[in-house]
Amino acid sequence: MAHETGLVQSVDRAVTVLEILGRDGAVGVSELARRMDIHKSTVSRLLATLERRGIVEQQADGVQYGLGVGLVRLARTVTEDLDVVALARPVAEELSRTTGETVNLSLLQDGEVVNVDEVNLSDSVLSVTWLGRHTTLHNTANGKIFLAHLDEAEVDRVLGAELEATTEHTVTDPAELRRQLEEIRRSGHAWQYEELEAGLSAVAAPVRDAGGEILATISVAGPSFRMSTDRVPELTRLTVQAAERISRKLGRTEPRAG
Repeated sequence: MAHETGLVQSVDRAVTVLEILGRDGAVGVSELARRMDIHKSTVSRLLATLERRGIVEQQADGVQYGLGVGLVRLARTVTEDLDVVALARPVAEELSRTTGETVNLSLLQDGEVVNVDEVNLSDSVLSVTWLGRHTTLHNTANGKIFLAHLDEAEVDRVLGAELEATTEHTVTDPAELRRQLEEIRRSGHAWQYEELEAGLSAVAAPVRDAGGEILATISVAGPSFRMSTDRVPELTRLTVQAAERISRKLGRTEPRAG
């Protein structure tokens, strides 16, 4: 890739670093060097430059690096121009205020979930931050919504691949996932209980455009002890209602399926 005409190698490598951190979270220098097949000193120089501009940040362990607030500021200048983000923001703020949890708006991009906006009006120190992160389809509430509405061939492709178990609760059995997807299509929402990260649970619902196609998803996520069984009906209802409100803003007039 570095030999393509007109390619600036250092920029290409810097973007690759950001893509890895965006997809996988915090990663160390040695691991980045291994994945990119370049020397650790080169990775260190890239990270030092990106850190100086606030695009990446060294983690508390002093070893790993993650995305920085500078990248969030840049991302917001793009996402604020997207109609769905602007239209969803007031609804997301109200949903976060009502539930006391973190609300994410997500899009499907290249087979992954991309969290393009996040609202957290909770004072809790246990709040989670996923803005800008890329996650997989099978182990997230947002991802399960998208997966449930892909065409059958694409579902077969996703479920036919090796599915990573990111926690002991991650569902990787294709038959069970198909059962879940059928229920999601019927009910119009999806839950995940500690499948992506231990101690984190979430509920999501689809945001549809005027033609009824799923344009985005909105989710409520928080520590599992707060996303308890007795709150499931309330959190589900509020999330689905929020998704429907955003859909109406996008021109959707028909009631959701199911």
